[in-house]
Amino acid sequence: MKKKVVAVLLVGAMAGTMLAGCGGDSKAADAGDDTKKEDTADTSDDSDEGSAEGKVTLNVTTTFAGTESNVDKYQETIENWQKETGNKINDSSASADEAMKARVITDFETGAEPDVMFYFNGNDSNPFVEADKVVSIDEIREKYPDYASNMNDDLIPASPVDGVKYAVPFYGYWEGMYVNKKVCEDAGVEIPGPDTTWEQFMETCQKIKDAGYTPIAASLIKEPHYWFEYSIFNHDTPATHVAVPEKVDDKVGKAWAEGIADIKDVYEKGFFTENTNTCEADEAFQGFLQDKAAFYVDGSWKMGGIRDNAENIDNFTVTFVPGQNERKTTDIISGLSSGWYISKKAWDDPEKQKAAVDLVEYFINTETVSDFAGTATTSLKDGAQIDESKLNSLEKDALTMLKSVTATSGACQDLCTEDQRAPIFTNMPQIVEGQMEINDAIQQVIDAMEE
Repeated sequence: MKKKVVAVLLVGAMAGTMLAGCGGDSKAADAGDDTKKEDTADTSDDSDEGSAEGKVTLNVTTTFAGTESNVDKYQETIENWQKETGNKINDSSASADEAMKARVITDFETGAEPDVMFYFNGNDSNPFVEADKVVSIDEIREKYPDYASNMNDDLIPASPVDGVKYAVPFYGYWEGMYVNKKVCEDAGVEIPGPDTTWEQFMETCQKIKDAGYTPIAASLIKEPHYWFEYSIFNHDTPATHVAVPEKVDDKVGKAWAEGIADIKDVYEKGFFTENTNTCEADEAFQGFLQDKAAFYVDGSWKMGGIRDNAENIDNFTVTFVPGQNERKTTDIISGLSSGWYISKKAWDDPEKQKAAVDLVEYFINTETVSDFAGTATTSLKDGAQIDESKLNSLEKDALTMLKSVTATSGACQDLCTEDQRAPIFTNMPQIVEGQMEINDAIQQVIDAMEE
């Protein structure tokens, strides 16, 4: 029996919050099902200007790439849309790392921006919003009144630039700690749970290391942001986490310094992947899948990567990142951080406008959102529809975890652009190796934000 999952997390508390990540996953339905268009809003008008029958080619960029969740589902949906409309997609999707974000900004600066884009709606989008390169939802609705009418507008985040809503949320995310159960069993340790403290987690990691395994799979050179986020979260609260320091020695600055110091401590203890400062993110992830490492912190979207690449999905589970100080272990990073944009270039092109609107509507109808979202949050008015009988063991474990969540927070990194946070993210290997002082890196972030 299908069950409505309306705000599994405290979604209402997150309305308008700028957040990070982009994920969720489910195998609940066939992405090629012809019924997917049933509740797509009717965007037809009396003019055939920009008609989908015009056989146009849209340039599209998304984060559905690599080992992220729903890649196959995304590609299948794109293929179905092309068959139904006769239009074509020129797809330049890429994994959502710092390089991809830099490329997107460069494309907008050089006039090579995509027509349709699934991208972050926090400060990462500031440069092209400030440049008036994307169309607001309200402007689209002036011509297509039913655009995104199945979404709860109160849950659609506004741009930090001007308070205007540009991106239609697809589905949200949560971040947690994935666990290789076999490694934990072989090392003779218990899987961390909702009551596990940071100190206990460090003791567990030491036992895993002593047993000859890597405690934590991570690439600090490519994906430092998950550990950055939770380590800082461990030195503040859900009510204060979404903030950036104004001074190195103010309350937020101290939390950042203490959190990054914890990452350095974990590195010095030898708990991260041996080549964490040089390896690709996929390499670290493969070590986790291949029973070389016990823990892997990532977003809800990573469930699809585990499902599609693990030999035995039942060998994996997901739990909370252990907490310390005022942050409860059951307080998590979560939210609605990404959405579908239509560029000004496509909107002003009579041959592309309606096709662009039609493509976004094809993705954001209720059934498709539910299919992609699975256990993740959505902004759907009536909540996502998921068939729990079709969930795998990892997805069921995720639902169990989410029922124990005590509070949620957005990601503080989303208050910085890619360039502004680069002094910490790009230099994380130098920081943990002691080649760069933590406070110096934080000061560089502050200076960049003041420019």
